[in-house]
Amino acid sequence: MNNINSKTYQTTAPRQVAFLGLGVMGYPMAGHLARAGHHVTVYNRTEIKSTVWCAEFADTTKPQQQLRHASTPKLSVQKADIVFCCVGNDDDLRSVTLGSDGAFAGMKAGAVFVDHTTASASVARELHSTAAKLGLQFVDAPVSGGQAGAQNGMLTVMCGGDQTAFDSAEPVAMAFSRAFTLLGPSGSGQLAKMVNQICIAGLVQGLSEAIAFGQVAGLDMLQVLEVIGKGAAQSWQLDNRGKTMVADKFDFGFAVDWMRKDLGLVLDEAKRNGARLPVTALVDQFYADVQQMGGRRWDTSSLIKRLR
Repeated sequence: MNNINSKTYQTTAPRQVAFLGLGVMGYPMAGHLARAGHHVTVYNRTEIKSTVWCAEFADTTKPQQQLRHASTPKLSVQKADIVFCCVGNDDDLRSVTLGSDGAFAGMKAGAVFVDHTTASASVARELHSTAAKLGLQFVDAPVSGGQAGAQNGMLTVMCGGDQTAFDSAEPVAMAFSRAFTLLGPSGSGQLAKMVNQICIAGLVQGLSEAIAFGQVAGLDMLQVLEVIGKGAAQSWQLDNRGKTMVADKFDFGFAVDWMRKDLGLVLDEAKRNGARLPVTALVDQFYADVQQMGGRRWDTSSLIKRLR
């Protein structure tokens, strides 16, 4: 069960929407759409999860609200003005959009597909082009904020695509967002998410080295983190992961496997555009070491395990 936390929703007219992919992120994101009053049809590869979702978010005080599930992406999107999606990777995304049972085969003309998958910029541009030929709209919209952000409805969403599609999706997507921002043409959202992951990789490695150094030096690192967190060293990673790193706890959060997938996208894009990412490439290999240590599902802050 993935209960969501309370949130005050912006007032916007109920819309017909679909949500494809009820994973760790998608389940609560779709839940916020339901709590905001929208009519939601969900699709998940394992159908029982869709059934559970409908039962969890059914509201007997809103008998007019429609929450449904469908057996294919095509069937789930037929009434939708906006289709949201959050799946695993490029191949998963193609599998739910293309083909005879894909979403693009069922969407009505002018409908908007908003993809929250962290995927490549190239697949975003590919699907944007395919959608346009079919009279559909496509926005790449990867998110930052993790599982907690999804449950709290406070995700940061980085978008690429056309202004008209963005304007249509924004008021609805604010049900699960703290910020929903258009950054440029198709692919720009995915590129911005890559920037985000580059920043995180370097920050976590730096924090790992700092904590490991302080512990070897005999410092009370909880006290040190409290002090330096009030100065220039402050960061989200320090505030939210520093204490758990000191305590050697990593059974939560954004998994190392997911981070390696994301950094793979970053490094592939860097090969194409010529960007130099020496630190990112090194940290990616450090995460490979963590995987070899059995930490595939550990939080990304587990980088410090290499230093102990």
